[in-house]
Order: sequence, then structure tokens, then C-alpha cells
Amino acid sequence: MQIKAILCPIDFSEFSVAAYCYALSVAEHYEADVICLHVAELEKYPYADYGAYETDFARFCRALHEGGEHRLREFVKKHAGSSVHPRIVVQQGNASDSILSFAESQNIELIVMGTHGRRGLDRLVLGSTTDRVIRRAVCPVLVVSNPSHVTMCTGPDGRHRLERILYCTDFSHNSAGALEYAFSVTAEYGAELTMLHVSGNATDLSRAEAEIASRSEQLKQLVPLSKRQNLDLKTAVRFGKAFEEINRYASESKASMIIMTARGGDALDRAVFGSTTYRVIQLGPCPVLAIHT
Repeated sequence: MQIKAILCPIDFSEFSVAAYCYALSVAEHYEADVICLHVAELEKYPYADYGAYETDFARFCRALHEGGEHRLREFVKKHAGSSVHPRIVVQQGNASDSILSFAESQNIELIVMGTHGRRGLDRLVLGSTTDRVIRRAVCPVLVVSNPSHVTMCTGPDGRHRLERILYCTDFSHNSAGALEYAFSVTAEYGAELTMLHVSGNATDLSRAEAEIASRSEQLKQLVPLSKRQNLDLKTAVRFGKAFEEINRYASESKASMIIMTARGGDALDRAVFGSTTYRVIQLGPCPVLAIHT
């Protein structure tokens, strides 16, 4: 995976701070450029409310743009701490549309963004902007859903490192699309790679043991012989609900990053219940690299 340009959308929330710190860390490692993008959504600022102050709509838009640039410069200055000097961009429009079109036009290789956590059932539903970007981005999206995710291991050279990568698969064609990214990130960081599959609840011990043996062998077969000798590789098979077991395993193993695919599916079902990937993003203990397939 070649990373030369990283896009980090900023909405000035604490989740943006966590995502920005991650973007800087990845950029340092890959010697990549970082572009901070803030999208001023006009629908959030009804022009009628400003009628007494801005009689000229063009002046209002210009003031909104300049205000966004000022806040973005202050944001970057406040959260500096690496050798990377980001470029700042402010646009007006719909947030997800602007992020997606900018990423495509600028040949962005990675989007790093935060998403707001929620409580109860709503916590299983991603914000509409993050959801749409994950499903439609032309490049991988690294999602940070918890400000505490900013804590990463630091190597002897002082740079942040990823030590344990967790790749999740259901053996479908779609999940295979994220495997090469798992190999690449693992090799780039010299990390440990665990390949995890979650099966349904086992009916008895003997069947569980047979399932574990069969699935473990199937996981190993996903790795080409040319890569096996150079990877610190583990396999794991769990039983239960996929998102619960993925999050549990990630917590137990102190995973640095989870890599999995993000698919579309029925919009109503995803909005109410959330797919496995979306639940892992919202409830998991570490950032998730989502690969759209």
C-alpha cells in the first residue's frame, strides 16, 4: 500500500483531534502529505438568520470561508507535534460529497476521520457523513471513534507504531478484498498479524473443535506461501455474534488496528441494527481500517 497523500476531514470536535493525531502519525511513517479539509455546510447556517448582519449573500459566504480557514489554522497550530506540516483546505457544501469528490480529484490514498460516539441503540449507527464516506470512498478509510484511540505504541525511534493488526474475515469474496491491505500494513510496521474468523454458536464441544481446526486451516490457506515466512502470523476462531467477538478479541489481544471490509446492504437494516463493520467501528477498542468493496 503506497500512501503519499492523506486526507483528514476536520469538524473541530474531539474526534477530529484523535483522527488528526493518527493522520500525522501515519504520514510520518509513510513520509506522506496531510491535507486537512473543513467543510462549511451552509444548511447549518440559515441565511435568514444573518439577514440583519449580511445583506450580501456573497459576503456571508466569504466570511464563513475565512472563519473556517482561521479555525483550521488555529486547530493545526494547537495540535502540532510532528514534522508533518499539513495543507489546509476549506470548502462549502455537503460534508460527505465534498470529502468524496476531493479525495477522488486529489488522488488521496487514505482518509483518516473521526466519528461521534453515541449511547444506546443510536450508538450502533454511524453519523451520516462517516457512513457515506466509508461506503463510497475510492480509497481505504481509517476511522477513529474514540478519542482514547489516539494512544499508540512508540518505537525506539520515537515514532508511533502499530504492533498488532487484527484482520477479520467471513471468507467471502468481499472480505478477501481487505487482505492485501492487512499484509501491507503488517509488513510496513513489522507488526504481528492475527487473522480472525467468527462462526455461529457451536452446538457441542466436538463440533466446536472440528470447526476450529477446519476454519484455522482455511485461514492459513489465505496466506500465499511467499508471504508466510515473512509474517508474524496467528489465526483465531471464535463463536458467537461477529461484532461482539471481534471487539472482545481486539481488547484481549490489545490490537492496534482492525482491518475489515465495509459493504452497503439494506439501508434501513444498517440504520437500525448496524452491520458487523459499523458496530466494530463504533464499539471497538481501536481504530478500524475499512476497505470498501
